Amino acid sequence: MTNALRVRRSIQELQADYEKGNKQPLEDLMRAWKGVKELPPEDPRSFFMIGGFHGEPFRGGGWGSNLYWGGYCHHGNILFPTWHRMYLVKLEEALRSIQGCEDVTLPYWDETSDDSIRQGIPWALTAENFELDGKTIPNPLRSFVFPKNIVDNVSADDGTDPNSPNYTKLRGYETVRYPLSGLVGTDKDRKATEEHNAKFKDAKKNVEILNQNIVDWLGSFVVINGEKFPTNVAQKYKDCLNAPNYTVFSNMTSAQQWNDDQKNPDGTPGPGTVVPLESPHNSIHLAVGGFETPKDDWSPIDGANGDMGENDTAGLDPIFFFHHCHVDRVFWLWQKKQGFTDHLEVIGQYPGTNSADNQGPTPGVAPNTWLTLDTPLDPFKHEDGRPYTSQDCINIERQLGFTYSQGSLEGLVEGSHAAAAKETKGRVTGALHVTGVNRARIRGSFLISAFAVIDGKRQHLGTEAVLSRWNVQGCANCQTHLETSATFPLPADLAAALTPAAAGTHALTAVTPAGNIQFGVVVHGRDGVLFSNLPSGVPEVKSTGKLAAASVSQNAPMNRIKARIEVR
Repeated sequence: MTNALRVRRSIQELQADYEKGNKQPLEDLMRAWKGVKELPPEDPRSFFMIGGFHGEPFRGGGWGSNLYWGGYCHHGNILFPTWHRMYLVKLEEALRSIQGCEDVTLPYWDETSDDSIRQGIPWALTAENFELDGKTIPNPLRSFVFPKNIVDNVSADDGTDPNSPNYTKLRGYETVRYPLSGLVGTDKDRKATEEHNAKFKDAKKNVEILNQNIVDWLGSFVVINGEKFPTNVAQKYKDCLNAPNYTVFSNMTSAQQWNDDQKNPDGTPGPGTVVPLESPHNSIHLAVGGFETPKDDWSPIDGANGDMGENDTAGLDPIFFFHHCHVDRVFWLWQKKQGFTDHLEVIGQYPGTNSADNQGPTPGVAPNTWLTLDTPLDPFKHEDGRPYTSQDCINIERQLGFTYSQGSLEGLVEGSHAAAAKETKGRVTGALHVTGVNRARIRGSFLISAFAVIDGKRQHLGTEAVLSRWNVQGCANCQTHLETSATFPLPADLAAALTPAAAGTHALTAVTPAGNIQFGVVVHGRDGVLFSNLPSGVPEVKSTGKLAAASVSQNAPMNRIKARIEVR
């Protein structure tokens, strides 16, 4: 690239300029977004066209069959970072094609900045209106109104099958975020959504609720023996920078296998677990789309179903691209920290390198296909028609002509992996592992939350957000790949309190010098608590409605899914 690099700045930087009187950068961004949203839906530059590449409207084998995934996006495999990198480039090109917006770049929402951790989502992404060219217009970054129908041909159309929800959304539908619901595929769903949303008429208050949820996800922690132990998304972004190779950094499936492989032959903890980039990414999706992070006064808003919470229509909420721009920046920071700015390496035939892993094959990709850095990143093409591959987008500066401004986490790039590992070792000496959670039995996204019960008091150790599709029940090509696992690092003080006998037998209960310690897990989905082994007599997750009815104790027969749990 001979031209000067274009710079993707944070949306917070554009806001700050605007507030100081330099309004043009933010106004140009709004003008560009307004332009792509108003293009005819058949225009390849239109937001409907580009936003729909991620999930619905489905195409290929997934148009009418849940044997495939009908969106082009890649999740749970090694193409997750690179596919989304090219996705952002194509939207940015569309924004820059709007007259007068040739210098616009796609900003990132700096999710790990101090202001995001304290206040939540930047106002430019949530304000109802914006002043542009002397007129008050609906904020182009707040939502998107569908210009044509999206019909779910995979579900049971009558909505009678609870495992096959209808995700149809017709022309005129406007995307929503937590605490609202956007399920409108059947008469029953529309009625339930209308009743739910009627409780949240105050748009300003809704933003406050949403921002508080984001703050909770970004900054949660647990106090053990008077010391704070981070269990939050901001810490996960930091931890993922220490992943030792691209394969396990890139996706949940590979990282889960890596973490399983770390156990020593005698059952003691191995060299440490990794956090993949996809993990904090998933958490923000669910935080914006309708899940609360567990806390002492946890009272989830039953019925919240925002578009960001599932892969089906997440790409049609504008905030999706600001979120993924941050994710891509963290990808670039990892590349710089680990020395992979000009090449990437994949562990061949490792979990997370097959089209059947996690979500199932995308359009044009056959089942059981091995994925590599040369796999086409459909539907993205060069001007001459050649498909882009991961090899074309490794170095964002040399190959794609852009870079990122200085944002949060920059200081971690210079630190060595050895130093980071030493710091982590000081915090963590063991882990709670959850395996055997079958996504095929869960509709939509869900949470796996781990708890330690110390002398009858519950402590939240962390939550793994699983971003999923609404309909996975019949995904025959990937049934064997639908088991989800999660790994929760244990605070050093808590792990050290376990007696050798307890650690050696992977017991979930231990009598220790620090008191009685019991470990439990709650799996929470759109339909409430699906699994819980919290000990009897310990206060359950506080909730209302379906969640309260679904809460279960250790020996209750109400568990609708299975899970295996061990401490090691």
